[in-house]
Amino acid sequence: MAVERLSKIPEADIDPSGVFKYVLIRVHSKDEDDSYVDIVRGYSWAEYHADIYDKVSGDLERAGGVDCECIGGGRIKHDSSEKKIHVYGYSMGFGRANHAVSTEKLKIRYPDYEITWANEGY
Repeated sequence: MAVERLSKIPEADIDPSGVFKYVLIRVHSKDEDDSYVDIVRGYSWAEYHADIYDKVSGDLERAGGVDCECIGGGRIKHDSSEKKIHVYGYSMGFGRANHAVSTEKLKIRYPDYEITWANEGY
């Protein structure tokens, strides 16, 4: 049941273009099998990384069966016209996300994009 529940959660959801904050969230199953999925969420409406985490984790936890933890953040520059995404920076509150993991999640969602990452920048 846990694997099925977790597999229904999209691993990446970001705004269609622009520069914005993002968070990497680990979604744990409440079942006793220790299963989890890491998801990327990034939106321009968020003033703080915590705004994204609070909304996404609240929605997922209210739906039931999961607990969430933020395992870092950063920024995303999404250029849909050029089909490029660049992941970089960090979150003051949550620390730097593992951008390599975030990039892999984005490559699944955007297979025809050039997706890069760097630890530099804020």
